Amino acid sequence: MIQRLDELDGATPLAFWLVLLACAYLAVTAVRLTLIDVRHHRLPNRIVFPAYAVAGVLLLGAAVLSAAPGAPAVAAVPDAGAGLFGVPGLRVVAGGAALWLFYFLLRALYPPGMGFGDVKLAGVLGMYLGFLGWPHVLAGTLAAFLFGALWSLALLVSRRGTLKSSIPFGPFMLAGAAVAMVFLPAA
Repeated sequence: MIQRLDELDGATPLAFWLVLLACAYLAVTAVRLTLIDVRHHRLPNRIVFPAYAVAGVLLLGAAVLSAAPGAPAVAAVPDAGAGLFGVPGLRVVAGGAALWLFYFLLRALYPPGMGFGDVKLAGVLGMYLGFLGWPHVLAGTLAAFLFGALWSLALLVSRRGTLKSSIPFGPFMLAGAAVAMVFLPAA
């Protein structure tokens, strides 16, 4: 995300500010959701649902602006519009839908293993990761499960948990997305 911000800053300043605002919103929302999920094992709709609207407006706006005909970003930044099949911003929507569907299927296969709040949060994170590229969607998802597995293993080893223990998964989803956004270069 940092590389993409740098590219957008020089090419399309308004898109830069939209993405920066979207990232700031996600950071604040991530802290709130993490604290709530750790304490109550819930990801409230009143926080998650507005995140869809914010991500949709800001990231899609940035994608369309950076892919507009004549925008300097088209020449400077490959796939600056987070496009899919030539449609600017479609990758944002597709990333959100793909990640939501993946988590929904996990929830459907084993309901006690995944809360529906995690499913709803997955769509939001998929939009952010989709803006950057499919490798980010995959890496963010894999990192979330890796972090969750390592935490579960630590609980088992320390005898503070059992195989039946539940853990709040939202913080690991947010951490995985953050790692992918910060450390993976833009696609």
